[in-house]
Amino acid sequence: MLSRRLRSPAAWSETVDWFAILTAASLPWSTSLAAIFNTLMLLCMLPFLDVRAFLQFLKRPICIAPIALVLLALVGTLWSDASWGARFYAVNPTVKLLVLPVLLYHFERSSRGRWVFVAFLVSCALLSVMSWLVAFYPDLSIKSDRVERGIFVKNYIDQSQEFTLCAVGLAYPIVMLLREKRYRLAGLLTALALSFFVNMVFVIVSRTALVTIPVMFGVFALLHLRWRSIAIISAALLVGAALAWQVSPQLRRTADTFASDYTRYVEKGEPTSMGLRIEFWRKSIGFFAEAPIKGHGTGSTRGLFEKVATPADPHRASSEVIGNPHNQTLNVAVQWGVIGVVVLYAIWILHLLLFRGDGLANYVGLLVVVQNVFTSLFNSHLFDFHEGWMYVIGVGVAGGMVIRAQQAETKMGEAGS
Repeated sequence: MLSRRLRSPAAWSETVDWFAILTAASLPWSTSLAAIFNTLMLLCMLPFLDVRAFLQFLKRPICIAPIALVLLALVGTLWSDASWGARFYAVNPTVKLLVLPVLLYHFERSSRGRWVFVAFLVSCALLSVMSWLVAFYPDLSIKSDRVERGIFVKNYIDQSQEFTLCAVGLAYPIVMLLREKRYRLAGLLTALALSFFVNMVFVIVSRTALVTIPVMFGVFALLHLRWRSIAIISAALLVGAALAWQVSPQLRRTADTFASDYTRYVEKGEPTSMGLRIEFWRKSIGFFAEAPIKGHGTGSTRGLFEKVATPADPHRASSEVIGNPHNQTLNVAVQWGVIGVVVLYAIWILHLLLFRGDGLANYVGLLVVVQNVFTSLFNSHLFDFHEGWMYVIGVGVAGGMVIRAQQAETKMGEAGS
């Protein structure tokens, strides 16, 4: 039987599915496990890969755009002034984008895409339970510093990204179940979605999540709700937000840091979180203006910040040196200029256009892209390991499912005609 399975393309395809599921399930917990499972997934695709069909698939714009950004990063090493080690280190964050066309190709042919979503949701739900335990028993955390409350692994930004995507992502199936009058399952998913929000309200949440949650809910409401429902739900959300504000000191402290960080930066030049971002953005715009067409080259960002730093006063925001300006557009613009920015926005726009239809896959894919676009205003999330893989897996799996559904509709239409 083992010999038959080793010679069976269907068995290898099923194995690829399982490694994709394991990658999604392990992502909230471990970067190492996610990388291992992803590598095994890619290796299992090789024995029975239809090279001609795969190369034909790569000609699609949704595949060409992410590949183009990786190639631009490689070519950009030629005009960079950074050391070669720094240049190739800066190429590394883009390489994950090469997996995106592979996932699109595979899940166009696989029927197990939803299992990947379920695995990620269940994994995040378990992490939410662990977050509550760590909030009350900090010694359970495996992080050595234990500065961030309720964080078992990784950090509060990654955790907030996961919980936000799961909570808002459940809105669509909940609405669909209510329309089908399947109230028990709808109630269960509603409770699960609320558990993510409650964790963010009372344990810990990132400021980026606070900004992007209304945007993501707005996208869902405009696409899937009637105006009367939007008004009712908006009123309920406002009441819920006001109640959460009153009962959660943690939420108030997180929101208050917006104003306090800005004031301390403007008045004293302190390196607060918001102050540093403003400083990074201001300097990055200047770097971009110096080389607007092709940028300064791959890996050049840290060297540019070193040249304009003020080491005489190490306690000011202007003295900070960094290789990541905490904005995806500026990160690309400094290294590869307008050429890079055009490629970056082509990726986002093409993937947004891919998810224009109805259905769970379209909704999840659209939500993943919208979240990445808006959180990338405050971070370089397409290049960050965790958020970047959330984008690659989310768009790759959902996009493959959407293409599969479109092909099935086309075949049905041709058969009917």
